[in-house]
Amino acid sequence: MSRMSVFNSPLLLGFEQIERVLDRAAKTSSDGYPPYNIEQRGDNALRITLAVAGFSEADLAITLEDNQLVIRGRQSDDEESPRLFLHRGIAARQFQRSFVLAEGIEVVAADLHNGLLNIDLQRPEPAQQVKRIAIRTRDRKGGDGTGSVPVGARE
Repeated sequence: MSRMSVFNSPLLLGFEQIERVLDRAAKTSSDGYPPYNIEQRGDNALRITLAVAGFSEADLAITLEDNQLVIRGRQSDDEESPRLFLHRGIAARQFQRSFVLAEGIEVVAADLHNGLLNIDLQRPEPAQQVKRIAIRTRDRKGGDGTGSVPVGARE
């Protein structure tokens, strides 16, 4: 069974990377742990907040891998004082949560406070670019309009 591509139009050239990013985002785990929020904090600022109750700063790792923000959590076993739980309702399992970031988005800061991990993202203001493309003309002798004559055409 073939997959229908959104970018299959001949008018959309060079969007293969975007298609790969969309495929990667679709494959990310749909596991709901840990729960998270994404907030708009201005025109070019975002904040991702993950609920990581019971995790310390040493139990968490944040990496940026090819425009993919990856947050990993793994609690270390406290072997010094083993605990006997009568009920265990607070999840303590390891996790990995990934977010695909658009080109140019930067991770500004991350902080852990009251069981919430906040990751601030910033998109720099895009620079407007206008590039003029020179148009070459070709003369009747097969030249390119610059006065040069192609090799082998000299008399």
